[in-house]
Amino acid sequence: MEVGSLHRLGEKKMASQLLDVNISKKYSSMDVLDNLVFSVEENEFLVIVGPTGCGKTTLGNILSGIEKPTAGKVRIRGEIIDPHVHNISYVFQEPSCIPWYTMIEDVSMGLEIRGVDGAKAIQRAKDVIKLVDMAGFEDYYPWQISGGMKQRVAIARAYATNPDLLIMDEPFGHLDAQTRYLMQIEIMRIWEQEKKTVVFITNNIEEAVYLASRIIVLSKLPAHMKGEYTVDLPRPRDLTSPEFLEFRATITRECEIVE
Repeated sequence: MEVGSLHRLGEKKMASQLLDVNISKKYSSMDVLDNLVFSVEENEFLVIVGPTGCGKTTLGNILSGIEKPTAGKVRIRGEIIDPHVHNISYVFQEPSCIPWYTMIEDVSMGLEIRGVDGAKAIQRAKDVIKLVDMAGFEDYYPWQISGGMKQRVAIARAYATNPDLLIMDEPFGHLDAQTRYLMQIEIMRIWEQEKKTVVFITNNIEEAVYLASRIIVLSKLPAHMKGEYTVDLPRPRDLTSPEFLEFRATITRECEIVE
């Protein structure tokens, strides 16, 4: 019995649309993103893959509103994206814990900046620290915890504000293989519980297939969309199943022939 299949662009219609992306980006004389056009659906886990240096981080920055495109727009529910207006969280490649803040202070800070009452901010921080399985570490400082635990804190901080969109730029790339796999399991558990819209950037194809509901493959510079795939394997996904290995091989071949 077939338990999963791979769909090329346009073969499967998604749910309601959150983001509408139609952009190009140029730095001085270098074209980085070339007429990228795609959408991101509500509650989707979209993964972006592509060769190193193809502009994936630049794309993440533009989707978050940190950078502006040279041409085109990113719209969220029809409005031009603005990080000061729209609720967007970003988890970076390296954990960004504040050295002199405890975990509870770090996670609650963003809420307090947004005007949330101190007691409510602390309670929300406790809730999301529990969500990422860090309960009991609220009063620890960054130097007292591991790299994987720091990234859990970064994820807790990102979820604390109840974002409409969560962008994750290779958040597990610096972790060892075992910790990385455990974090993949954790982020799936959290996503399935919270159902936030996630754009996840990675160079790891196995990670992409394990996490994604849809995968976009970018070309080398100037980056354009080379392929788009819906991944409808059942969750939790078995990395050793024939269906999973077939997906991984297909995306690997796509990445090997990027133009």
